[in-house]
This record gives sequence, structure tokens and C-alpha cells, in this order.
Amino acid sequence: MLPSLSNSHLPPPKIAALDHPHAFPHRSLPITPASHAAEDDRFRALALKKSGFLSVIDRAMNEEEVYRRARAEVQRKGLEVEGYSIEGISVGGHETCVMVPSMNLSFDIGRCPAKAVHQDFLFITHAHLDHIGGLPMYLATRGLYNLKPPTVFVPPCIKDDVQKLLDVHRGMSQVELKLDLVALDVGETYEIRNDLVARPFRTHHVIPSQGYVIYSVRNKLRKQYAHLKGPQIKKLKDSGVEITDIILSPEVAFTGNLISFLIHESNADDPKILITQATFLDDENDIEHAREHGHLHLLEIMEHAKWFRNKAILLTHFSSRYKIEDIRKAIAKLQPKLSPKVVALTEGFRSAY
Repeated sequence: MLPSLSNSHLPPPKIAALDHPHAFPHRSLPITPASHAAEDDRFRALALKKSGFLSVIDRAMNEEEVYRRARAEVQRKGLEVEGYSIEGISVGGHETCVMVPSMNLSFDIGRCPAKAVHQDFLFITHAHLDHIGGLPMYLATRGLYNLKPPTVFVPPCIKDDVQKLLDVHRGMSQVELKLDLVALDVGETYEIRNDLVARPFRTHHVIPSQGYVIYSVRNKLRKQYAHLKGPQIKKLKDSGVEITDIILSPEVAFTGNLISFLIHESNADDPKILITQATFLDDENDIEHAREHGHLHLLEIMEHAKWFRNKAILLTHFSSRYKIEDIRKAIAKLQPKLSPKVVALTEGFRSAY
């Protein structure tokens, strides 16, 4: 049997007084006023050294905090813009795919980012590979996941070539690549769902291209019936009278490449969110150079600032020569009225951090 570990029989611990001459046996010299002064000097020197060390630690912690915030900014996978979550990647000449998950759609398919596979509607602006190259992979992956065939919209002039491209891939891979391929022309309207419709608009690029506007749809009671009560309105509706007007509100416009929205007549609808490109940002490539390649320079946005009445402008398709810091500095130079509503899609770009 183990003995009791009760403290009741143990002697009280001995605590040496700090001022007792034998409290610390290694001290053989008496404490004198001179030694007190030496001790004070030593502790002051130690305190100063410690203070300097802590200031270094503080600086390091501050730098770490700056780094952490910068990395969080770099690693952010999506943007919240005017109530919509927008995701994607758009690097000029490499890949462009911009998704609006709440609308279940993507604009262009780039190299087919993983999340784009789950969007049922795909709007292709033109046939450059950095915008359409991932189409076969998009279709094949949806088939692999047993997702329903998507609806893919293309400019009418490229529909036959897209069909041929997919036939080649079907022959090589022995995969069906199911889809509903729709040639949607300027002036036409397509109902995505009962509260969303899409309309293309003309854009200008070195090859045929078009952009798209997505409209929300709602029914508004006609003014002549506004004074009626519920039962009266129901009676009119049941009798077959059209009591509402359909109201279309432009929510999101995607321009692809060079835009016609610089001409204010084409921007008459003023979509809430304008997603457009700004491939070049500096003087190394001027507006003329941008135009020759069918792209947009940030200076053009500045020159036409008064026509941008959108609530938010999401800039995309920056040249890969830029870093995130270059993009931010360029946007900061926009006019005070324009700059606050401009957001940059910087996913895929390098940072100094």
C-alpha cells in the first residue's frame, strides 16, 4: 500500500529573504552602494537592449501583418460587386472566364476553370483560344460528372466552325460532348429563366465578336390599375386582362474585348455592373497600339469617364506583364468620381508579395 502523500507532516518550505546575505550562496561579496550603482547600470543597459530587441520584433510583426493582408488579397477567389458574387480569371492572351454563380452562367471559358464546369449557361464572345479554348474540356467534364448538357451561346458567324471543332474532338476522344449550341444574334433575346434574359450587343475586335447583357425580369402593375384593391385586381387577371408590364433591368454586361460601350448611345441601358477589359495601363503601349490589337487602354476609360454611369465597373484582361501592384496604382489614377466604383479582377496575377 502506498504511503499517504498528505502535506500535513511535511515541514514548511524555506524561503530565503532576498536581502539576507546567505540567500544566494554564490554571492560572497557584501552588497555596497557602489555595487548597487553597478547593478543599476547593468539593468538599464539590459533594458535598453531589450527595448531595441522588442522594437525589431514589433517591426517584424507589422511587416508580417502587411504580408498577411496582401496575401489574403492575392488569394481571394471572388469579388462581391453590387450584390453579386463574381469569380474567374482573365489574363490577356492567356485565358478569360468570368462567372456569376447566382445567375448560373459564365462569360467565355478560357482554359475551363474548375468552378465554370458547374455553370449551366456559357456565353462565348469570340473565337480566340484564350476565350474559347476550354470549351471541349468544359463539355467533357460536365459529361464526366453526369451534369445536364449546358446551353452555349456563340456569335452566329462562328457556330458552324464551333460545331466542326467539337466534331473533331468527338472523333478523337470518342466522347459525346453534349450541349445545346445557340447562335444568338444582336437584337435577339434568350430567356435563361423566368426572371433572367440575355441579349447580345455588337463589339469591335480583330475578329467577329459580341458582348452580352443579362437583364432581370419583373412584372409591374400597370398604372391604370394601381388604385384597385387585391380582389379587384385578381378578378381582372382571372378574366384574362393583362394587368402588368414586363420590366427589364440590365444587371450585368460583359464586353469580351474592345467595347462599343465607349459610345454612350450603346450604353443607354446603363447596366448595374459593366465587366470590360483594360489590357494596357501605361505609356509603353499607347491607345493606338491597343486599338491595332483590338484591345482597350485604361486611358480610353479615363477619356470617356462621363459616359460610365454604371454602379460598378469590373476591369479584366490585363496584360500579363503587369503585377497586382501595377494594376492598383493605375486604377488609383482614375478620376475621383470613377475610381471608387472600379474593381479589378486580379486572380492569376503575380504580386510583389
